[in-house]
Amino acid sequence: MGLILYNSYSKKKEKFKPLSNKTVTIYTCGPTVYDYAHIGNFRSFIIADVLKRYLQYSDYKVKHTKNITDVGHLTQSDIEKGEDKMIAAAQKTGKTPKNIADYFTKAFMEDEKKLNILEANTYPRATKYIKKMTKAIDELVKKGYAYETGGSVFYDVAKFSDYGKLSGNTLKKLKKAARLEENPLKKNWFDFALWIKAPENHLMKWESPWSRGYPGWHIECSVMSIDNLDQTIDIHTGGEDNVFPHHENEIAQSEALTGKKFVNFWLHIRHLLVDGKKMSKSDGNFYTLKDLEEKKFSPLAFRFLILQSHYKNKMNFTLQSLQDAENALRGLKEFINNADKYISDTGIPVKKSVTENTKLFKKYMDDDLNTPKALSILFDLINTIRNKQIKITDKNDINKIRQFIESIDSVFGLDLKQEKQTIPLEIKKLAAEREKLRKEKEWNEADEIRDKIGKLGYIVDDTPQGPEIKPTN
Repeated sequence: MGLILYNSYSKKKEKFKPLSNKTVTIYTCGPTVYDYAHIGNFRSFIIADVLKRYLQYSDYKVKHTKNITDVGHLTQSDIEKGEDKMIAAAQKTGKTPKNIADYFTKAFMEDEKKLNILEANTYPRATKYIKKMTKAIDELVKKGYAYETGGSVFYDVAKFSDYGKLSGNTLKKLKKAARLEENPLKKNWFDFALWIKAPENHLMKWESPWSRGYPGWHIECSVMSIDNLDQTIDIHTGGEDNVFPHHENEIAQSEALTGKKFVNFWLHIRHLLVDGKKMSKSDGNFYTLKDLEEKKFSPLAFRFLILQSHYKNKMNFTLQSLQDAENALRGLKEFINNADKYISDTGIPVKKSVTENTKLFKKYMDDDLNTPKALSILFDLINTIRNKQIKITDKNDINKIRQFIESIDSVFGLDLKQEKQTIPLEIKKLAAEREKLRKEKEWNEADEIRDKIGKLGYIVDDTPQGPEIKPTN
């Protein structure tokens, strides 16, 4: 059947067909680097990564661009008020905006690496594209889609008849909406900034045909997407909070510039709630990846937790759910490390099991990236092996199981491969002695050895197949 994705533009699931036969272009709205990215941001980036990985699993070549917004503004109102998050961070720390941007860009890249997020092909930075942005804005003015007033340039939304098709905020609805504060520079209150004349004390400003100033947020992504990918791209990803006005405005700008459809598929990821509420530093429920690591959670446990919920559903994050994910992921890795002991002469052949599970994996992932169901395949497989429902006669069969898990994990990105662990000889001898005492029903002495093994950094799990030695961390 092939990959089916929910397209936010058409509001329905559609069969994915790339513009090019075997190359897929993806643009992901990246971070604004005035602070650490929070875990809600990373939900969006993890899902974009799973999409990319699954396309590669399906034999597509992916050309991926993820921008870095190092100008700093986050919202339309921030832009128009002359507020810039980068400048605020710089003034607070005494560093330059570039220092701030470089520091948090590096931190973002490190966090993505910890989360096993594959690198994009390009990471364009907004400050490197000012000339191309001013050229694009000038083109919009010449085409009649934008107008200059008082040194600033605004997009004339009324000139773009398709405005609102992504978000539902059509011209008709916008014209009916009431605004308490009008901007005297604008023709309509809903027109958005392409270029803003900067006040004298503004730290980040550049020359333009209209004034010394800085670009609007939306024009940045349009220019970087077209320059790094093409005038029309296959997929644009981002959080649901980007739908309006950011992505709606990207469409208006880009299609006015090129006369072509901007994006074929829009993929939007729902919000991540924390303890049932929106993240807020004042509520004490705001987390970065660094915060989770300080609480002794692994980044991949967070990635695993994200995959347990479908991206089109709101997800409620709790520390308990993360702990459960940590435990489940540890269990998966323990199975893979100790799969050799699951020998059985009953059940279906390994080859048949792998074939059936591969088909099931593709079925679930083809259905709009249904990662919760795709993950369930792993746990069902492990249960059937433990219950001796799969015929495993030798090491070759075990290797086939491991190869299948590693194959689908190329999409999950959870690092599910056999770890080479060397248990010290002293620990093995103590475990053997303990097992001998257990068989002789010398329980107290056996417990003493177990405690000794624990102090040395190892634990012995008593399984139906015999004792299993593992490091405690």
